[in-house]
Amino acid sequence: MRFQVCAVAIAGSLLAACGSEPEPTPTAPTQETAPGPPMLPDVIVAERGGFVPEGVEYDMDNGRLLTGSLSEGSVFEIHDDGRVTPFVSDPDLVSSVGIEADELRNRLLVANSDRSVFQGGGPGQAMLGVYNLTTGERLAMVDLAGAVDDPGDEASFFANDVAVADDGIAYVTDTRMNLIYRVDTAYEASVFHRFDDGGPGPNGIVEHPAGYLLVARGDALWKVPLADPASATAVMLPEDIPGQDGMVWSAGRLAIVSNSGNRVVALTSGDEWMTADLAGVATYEPQATTAAVVGDDVYVVHPHFADDDPPSVSRVEFQSSAP
Repeated sequence: MRFQVCAVAIAGSLLAACGSEPEPTPTAPTQETAPGPPMLPDVIVAERGGFVPEGVEYDMDNGRLLTGSLSEGSVFEIHDDGRVTPFVSDPDLVSSVGIEADELRNRLLVANSDRSVFQGGGPGQAMLGVYNLTTGERLAMVDLAGAVDDPGDEASFFANDVAVADDGIAYVTDTRMNLIYRVDTAYEASVFHRFDDGGPGPNGIVEHPAGYLLVARGDALWKVPLADPASATAVMLPEDIPGQDGMVWSAGRLAIVSNSGNRVVALTSGDEWMTADLAGVATYEPQATTAAVVGDDVYVVHPHFADDDPPSVSRVEFQSSAP
């Protein structure tokens, strides 16, 4: 999630996919499955401002909407009526950015940064907080920046977004260092891939079960194979998608939040993400950064970087691009 000048604004993208993509999670109750997520209001306005939620996630197991906080660090639950209650309160969380619920292992993974790095406030930081998804108890705090050999005196760090693979390994983008970290299930960090082309730092990230990552970098979407990250390539997109931020899989599509275009772009691919096709577009106001999937719906978070209005979360409605 990238910051823009003017009250520390952040850029980013969200993604969703189909065909050979992750299957959508069924939401209708059956004899074998539990009832789907409850219906949320189309718009939820937080009862207070100041916490600047850049990341948002829906915890399916516990039926709650969670956000990070750039200014306060804590992870909060936003209730249907706008109440804001702490879920994770950890003094070591400085700026909680991307958050990822790993329901399979009952974990919440939090990219832990320091937004002051975008205001000339030092080298920043890159850490990964890991918490019990049910209780909020801290399980680990991983020093990602410590995995970088000889970063240099001028190095600065910003852990941005998190993806978890089926095997439990986490991948975290660092926008300032232009790289991706790998964190194994023993919470040991290493540098997985560094982008050395001089392009924008990586922002949103998702994992594809076929064995690769999709990573937002400015206007571009990159495919990074897990077995051979050095062979990373840019995906050929159907149109420019500027300001790509958070990404999510939803209803068989990759949904990308364009925080500079005030829209969510849904993509699919028929060739393992060498190229992508436009599947739909949803627009919103005001600026949003990331998204959460609630059943078949996509909700975006509006942090309100540049004013004092309280943040909100709103459902977006896709318009099909089919002829």
